Amino acid sequence: MTTSPSLADTHLWPIVAQPNPNPTSPERRAEILAEPGFGKHYTDHMVRATWTEDEGWHDAELVAYQPLTFDPATNFLHYGQAIFEGMKAYRHADGSIWLYRPLKNATRFNNSARRLAMAEVPEELFIGSIAALVSADRDWVPSGGETSLYLRPFMLGTEIGLGVRPSNTYQFLLIASPAGAYFAKGIHPVTVWLSDDYVRAAPGGTGETKCAGNYAASLIAQAEAAQHGCDQVVWLDAAEHRWIEEMGGMNLYFVYGSGDQARIMTPSLTGALLPGVTRDSLLTVAQDLGIRADEGRISVEEWQAGCASGEITEVFACGTAAVVTPVGFVKSRLGNWTVGNGGAGEVTMRLRNALLDIQTGAVPDKHAWLHKIIDS
Repeated sequence: MTTSPSLADTHLWPIVAQPNPNPTSPERRAEILAEPGFGKHYTDHMVRATWTEDEGWHDAELVAYQPLTFDPATNFLHYGQAIFEGMKAYRHADGSIWLYRPLKNATRFNNSARRLAMAEVPEELFIGSIAALVSADRDWVPSGGETSLYLRPFMLGTEIGLGVRPSNTYQFLLIASPAGAYFAKGIHPVTVWLSDDYVRAAPGGTGETKCAGNYAASLIAQAEAAQHGCDQVVWLDAAEHRWIEEMGGMNLYFVYGSGDQARIMTPSLTGALLPGVTRDSLLTVAQDLGIRADEGRISVEEWQAGCASGEITEVFACGTAAVVTPVGFVKSRLGNWTVGNGGAGEVTMRLRNALLDIQTGAVPDKHAWLHKIIDS
């Protein structure tokens, strides 16, 4: 069996610690952790580091969580050089704290940086920042169920000037937020709207990056989905407005058949889709469970016809925040239809539970996806 690695065995970038002189009281922190929600509360510290052409990355430090101050002519405010990642740290039953596949996030972060002509962040700095922040704010990591500490590394172009060119200075930052179970009152299948008015990304664009502009451009389509009584938007391809790509900020999976005959398929990565860490994990977890997993493509018409015939039995989305989210109903200008019985399908829940069991340490990590930050 594969042994999960510890960050203690990894060379990490040195982070100078300047502890928060006024940390949250234990009583207030306990109140927050009892009902953390998602992205509502933040830990006592953050990490920041600076890149310049002359010095490269320097001044990496852990400091008190605080506002940022920028000149009105700062690059990212005008030309959008801003990228981010989303990942989680989990407290296991013995009290130890683990990261889930952090090297995948580090790689994707730098893929985003290259696409936006930004400075890349060394893996030692990316992981070292996380280790420093989680160690300092370990008491903020919730325990039990699906709770976690959500980590948000991000980078901004900080050159002052209005010339249209890549910034010559960057700031890397890391903040953290305790997160409760995404579905606190049970799993709720979502209703989705197929958007044919707006396009999320096109080949050669920035679809496979986590840049701020992608999310800004998605908000109008999400608002349109809400107008149609839907929870989320599903994006179609840019050329034909026919092929399914992804849901909001999550990847999609389609389940064909049931029981021992079930198989799953997720749209192939074309350069326009985000290469999700959860998406990648489920391709492997499905095989562990004896479920055939493929990458391919599916049209709107095929989705509707597959649900009508019973060939498509379940659909779910996946991503860091919710892990796996069932899709129960679809609305579009071509018509509306129910997926399966409209509930959370058996295959969907098997995959969701299996992945969560790995993340929370309930089962052995045979793929070495977990990296220990803090011992019990």
